[in-house]
Amino acid sequence: MVTSAPGDSFRPLDDARAARREMRRLVAVAVLRVVVVTGTLVIVYATAPLGRHPDESIVVKLCLALLVLVIVLVLQFLSVSKSPHPTLKGVESVAITVPLLILSFAATYYVMWQADPASFTESLSRVDAVYLSVTILATVGFGDITPVSESARLIVTGQMIVDLIFVGLIAKVLVGAVQRRRQALGHPPAPLM
Repeated sequence: MVTSAPGDSFRPLDDARAARREMRRLVAVAVLRVVVVTGTLVIVYATAPLGRHPDESIVVKLCLALLVLVIVLVLQFLSVSKSPHPTLKGVESVAITVPLLILSFAATYYVMWQADPASFTESLSRVDAVYLSVTILATVGFGDITPVSESARLIVTGQMIVDLIFVGLIAKVLVGAVQRRRQALGHPPAPLM
């Protein structure tokens, strides 16, 4: 005859509670990591001596910033493919790379305006440059700040193309990496939004 020890019937309930606590802890850590990374990016953007060296090429700096973005994306994809919680890591990856994309172009617009104030229809503060970058990413296009010079129009067009590629990468590659990792871990497919 097999007898159960007192309290054995509560073990699955305790396991479920522990799993929920662990997931809350993991989410809190991911949120903290996103806040720290985004906060650091915003502080760097707000305090960097943008436009103080007009002899340096704006396009070269933008290309370097986009190279950093690509490296960050690749590292994020790799971390998703190895994570025990790929959905959480995928959301964290997006939350880290979007501000990097926005601030890279915002810095470019701000430096362009400093080099040639006639590049845009309005003067740009750093906040205005972020606003312009977000409206381009969101494809809102309010029309209050628009590129006027040919070089500004080329850079804005470049951001539109990069944004489309970025959204495509997120939709295809990152979501695919999350789904493959979930399958490898034996998790049920995540619901599509």
